[in-house]
Amino acid sequence: MPRQANVVALCDVNEKRAQAAYKALPNVPKYHDFRKMLDKMHKQMDGVIVATPDHTHAVITVAVLKAGRHVFCEKPLTGCVHEARVVRQVAAKCKLATRMGNQGSASAQFRRGVELIEDGLLGEIREAYVWCEGGGPDAKETPKGMQPVPAYLKWDLWLGPNRDRPFHSRWLRWNTWREFGTGMNGNRGSHSGYLNFYGLKIAELWQAKASAKPRIKVLAESSGINRLSFPRWEVVHFRIPARGSLPPVTIHWVNGRGASPWRKKIEERMGRKLDWGDAGLKKWKDYEGGLLVGAKGRLYAKGSNSGIELLPADRFREIDLKPQRLTQRTGMPEPEWLRAVRGEKVTLMSPFSVAGPYTEMMLLGNVATQFTEELEYDPLEGHVVNNAQADALLRRPYRKGWSL
Repeated sequence: MPRQANVVALCDVNEKRAQAAYKALPNVPKYHDFRKMLDKMHKQMDGVIVATPDHTHAVITVAVLKAGRHVFCEKPLTGCVHEARVVRQVAAKCKLATRMGNQGSASAQFRRGVELIEDGLLGEIREAYVWCEGGGPDAKETPKGMQPVPAYLKWDLWLGPNRDRPFHSRWLRWNTWREFGTGMNGNRGSHSGYLNFYGLKIAELWQAKASAKPRIKVLAESSGINRLSFPRWEVVHFRIPARGSLPPVTIHWVNGRGASPWRKKIEERMGRKLDWGDAGLKKWKDYEGGLLVGAKGRLYAKGSNSGIELLPADRFREIDLKPQRLTQRTGMPEPEWLRAVRGEKVTLMSPFSVAGPYTEMMLLGNVATQFTEELEYDPLEGHVVNNAQADALLRRPYRKGWSL
């Protein structure tokens, strides 16, 4: 990044983590509290990159937008469904360059995949898959006891909007805990399922007419309900209603090795075996991915969606995989965003107007794994309409002094 832009400030609550950046940029002002940084430095800034634990993404991103500065936020955009709505709504008012950091969406083949779906190459698409072999830690107990806070860590600022508690190093493995992280759903699903969402125009449900009463129905199966942490394996079914002329579609999120029957189903749809990221064989290409199943063919979005494969291969051998309309220059999200910040005409493929709704939808999966019944979500109002307990979990409680 220093080779592409002038870095005017650095901010981190963990000086150990920040050591390399501090060493590379010794003369740049350094802060622990992003609020103080924005207060003192906002006039010298054009934009801010947010790359913190999930639970602080929203509060920082909204503060940057309200300061009138462009923002690039790492995936997942936020830590809960409600935060994603707020970030999208604030960004819509500010009219600034926004981008979520799901790298594959900046690639040439991601763009070409969107074009081919829009052009109807695959025919009607009513079935789609997203997978990751990571699974969850399924931790059963929160950290016990108190440890001394390391000198390099500003513990209170690390907690951000979350409730105060004694320090324990296990909390720093933040993606173990629902309170701080979003599991593999947010970590990898933000990458591997994005082409499905973008190409199928699911974000249009957030702009539908109220009279249409769109509902996204979400049903989960898993290794077991765990309100503290994320299950060892999960399969979440998202039933998406029609969008204009596009038919209803069901997206299946398959996460963890325990969901082996769904491996077979994905391989059947692929028409071949996958390696599934087998560590013993040192193969990782199929560890995660996405698959769109159409009436005329299938599209396999590899890994983080940076490459695509059309199936069956013989049928689509003559199709050019270079983008025709959605042209790009860099192939990486940060330079793409920087060009937009500088005022260049750029088609950002993961602006908050799309990344926000996508984050809402995927994080509904984290709510669904805490219930046995199907949930019905209203994307216009931002509520689960058939389960008050699930609806309450769309938000994270903020401690006093923190707000969006």
